[in-house]
Amino acid sequence: MTTNLSWLPVSKPLTAVGTLKLVEAGKLRLDQTINDFYPDFPYPGITIKMLLTHRSGLPNYVYFSEKHWPDRKKGMTNQDVMKMLTEFKPNRYGAPGGRFFYNNSNFMVLGAIIEKVSKQDFATYMKDSVFNVAGMTNTAALSKAVYDKIPTNVIGHDKIWRRSVVQNFQDGPLGDKGIYSTVRDLYRFDLALRDGKLLKQSTLDSAYSGYPDAKKGIFSYGYGWRTFEHANDHIVYHTGWWHGFRHIYVRDLKRNIVIVLLSNMTNGSLVKLDELYKILGMPVLRKNAYSSHGDFIIDE
Repeated sequence: MTTNLSWLPVSKPLTAVGTLKLVEAGKLRLDQTINDFYPDFPYPGITIKMLLTHRSGLPNYVYFSEKHWPDRKKGMTNQDVMKMLTEFKPNRYGAPGGRFFYNNSNFMVLGAIIEKVSKQDFATYMKDSVFNVAGMTNTAALSKAVYDKIPTNVIGHDKIWRRSVVQNFQDGPLGDKGIYSTVRDLYRFDLALRDGKLLKQSTLDSAYSGYPDAKKGIFSYGYGWRTFEHANDHIVYHTGWWHGFRHIYVRDLKRNIVIVLLSNMTNGSLVKLDELYKILGMPVLRKNAYSSHGDFIIDE
C-alpha cells in the first residue's frame, strides 16, 4: 500500500456501483432482504433496494455503537456492527420501505452483504471490481480495523485549522464511508460510468431515478446518488461529511460536466457554490433556492 497519497473520503456512490455490479452478475437481487444473508438479523423485510435508497428504517449504528462497542482503540468491522445490531436490537427509526431517512447503517449493511456475496473483504472486492476497472489507481477502502492509523497524509479538521479530528473505532466499517479517493480518480469514475465500463445503461438509469418523497418536487435520492430533476436538467450528486472531511461530487448528465470538491475542513465553504453553478450554466443545487413547487426563487 502506497502511503504518501493525499486521499480524501467519498463512499456511497461507489458502494452503490459495487452493489449493482453484483446485481448485474446475477449474484444479488434488489428484492432480496438482509435476512437472506443474515438469517438472525432482527429487522425483517428490509430489501437491498431499501438500503440503496435510504428507506430501511434501520437505527443508525454511528450513535448506537457509541454505547455498545467495548474497545475504543480498536476499529469495528462491518461484521462486528451486524453482530451488535443482532444482539442489542436498538429501536428502528421507521417501517421498511417508509419515508426517506439518510442513515449510514444502510450502506454499512450493503458493505457487509457485499462481503458475504463476493466472498471477499470489501476493500479487495471494490479494488478488483470497481477501482481497477475504472482506472482509479489512487483510490482505496481503508479501515481502522485493519490499520492502527489509516495510511493517508491528509488529516481532517473541524472548522479551524488548529483542531484536527482524530480517527476512532467508527473509522472501521466500510461502505457508508472509508473509501478514499482523489479529484483525478473521481473524474475517471465519471468517465467509466459514462462509457459503460462499470454498469449497463439500463442499470444506471434506475440508479439515477429519484424515488418518492422528493424535496421541493425536484430533489430526491436514487441508488446511492442524490438526484436533481427539473425541466430538462438531470443531475446526480453526493455530499458528505466525516471526521473533519467534507466533499461534494456533482455529475451533470445532460451537460457532461463533473465537479469534484474535496476538503479536509468541515466548515461551510462547500455549500456556497451558487456562482460556480452559474458560471457553468448549471442549475443551483441548493434546496432552499427553490419554492415548494420547484420554482427557482433566489437569484443572488
